[in-house]
Amino acid sequence: MKTRRLQVHNGFTLIELLVVIIILAILAAVVIPKVVGRTDDAKIAAAITDVQSFSSTLEMYKADTGQYPSSDQGLNALINNPGTGSWHGPYLKNMAVLKMDPWGHPYIYKYPGDHGDDPDISSAGPDGQVGTADDIESWNPSKAR
Repeated sequence: MKTRRLQVHNGFTLIELLVVIIILAILAAVVIPKVVGRTDDAKIAAAITDVQSFSSTLEMYKADTGQYPSSDQGLNALINNPGTGSWHGPYLKNMAVLKMDPWGHPYIYKYPGDHGDDPDISSAGPDGQVGTADDIESWNPSKAR
């Protein structure tokens, strides 16, 4: 009498693989849009923080020198002495933050500003265009939110 051996195959069936792929696709469809949208929010928050930091640092500069840097001196006066005898800087340690906003555009500094006695500090925002609704501005911090 011959005995029959059952063959056992290890692995997944096509149906099992399809179910796993469908589940992963559903998860990706739900998670990816939420993660992608958060990148822009993080950049906006970083630009707002930078503008607020510049404003605070400029107050320290003014306390030492008696005035804000001119538009020509710009934010660079927070790193390099523009020739002021009472300068006690550098006021910022990270020079890279002066160069570009999170979208790769330069921060805009103007003194005297157009919006009060303080300097105007702004970022052109995600679109890179000055004067649009997505700008981050020291005189209007809630505009970008």
